[in-house]
Amino acid sequence: MLEMLRTELHCHNVYSNGHVGDLEPPFDCNVSISEQLEKSLESKLDVLFVTNHNTLDGFNQITDYKNDHEKFSNLKIYPAVEITTDKEAHVLVYGLHEEIKSNQTLDEIIDAAKSQDAITIAPHPFSLIDALRDDSLKCDLFEVFNSSNIDIYSNKKAEIFAKEKNLLTTAGSDSHIASTIGRCTNLIDSQNNLDDVIHAMKKGKISIEKTEYVTHREVLEHIQYKIENSKEYIDKYIQEFYPKYFWLFNQMYKSYMFTKKSFMWRAVFKIALFGLRRISYKINFEGYDPYAFRTRDIPTMTKMIF
Repeated sequence: MLEMLRTELHCHNVYSNGHVGDLEPPFDCNVSISEQLEKSLESKLDVLFVTNHNTLDGFNQITDYKNDHEKFSNLKIYPAVEITTDKEAHVLVYGLHEEIKSNQTLDEIIDAAKSQDAITIAPHPFSLIDALRDDSLKCDLFEVFNSSNIDIYSNKKAEIFAKEKNLLTTAGSDSHIASTIGRCTNLIDSQNNLDDVIHAMKKGKISIEKTEYVTHREVLEHIQYKIENSKEYIDKYIQEFYPKYFWLFNQMYKSYMFTKKSFMWRAVFKIALFGLRRISYKINFEGYDPYAFRTRDIPTMTKMIF
């Protein structure tokens, strides 16, 4: 008998740490396995795909933990991964049994997924840093709403693109902290086993149940976790891309660590969000270079804000 399975398609846990890639902070997520399962239970999920970056680490661990705790028995956990391409974009792969090497072309990753009878989704397809953009058409499904796209315009662009191209769409929580697990949910018309779920997704028997953005507080919680655990990475990154600003960034980091609970940083966040939204609008709706962030050119990004 088929069911409408409430599914979380895009979330991370602590096993994502250290796998994000050389250009990202190594500390990606602070969600423990127990926290992830408790929140999944609270969200009444039937299916959980944990999409850690570039690794299947965590799948066996969370499965073992679930099997040792009877209260999670109705929740099914299936293998998935979020893979970084050679162009720093991300692609989600579901139902794979062996890891797929990152830093390959999108076509190579998709071919590797097909060889395992897995399915692909284009996540946050018009975000500012790690988006596939038009190459999203190569994937099986399209993430039309991402909770973490708080610039808003990335999701608006994705919505327009999906309607124009008549794409099969999903929603993703892109959860990196415990409170956002189940923030977006999808319904899959399927029996609750991996083969049937993947088959149903390929046939488009999936619909979006709920979409909701992360809050500013939750964004700050995630940012603070990354900053407070990534001093070595931040120093290396600034020295490589912004050597002239190293002293300034170092002083800002020290100031942050002493004043991290100050209202001042909430104000800084709001200013940064304003700039992010301006840049996103210009990239997604006014034809500005979509890879401006990847050049790491502060003057260029500043000009885009004003």
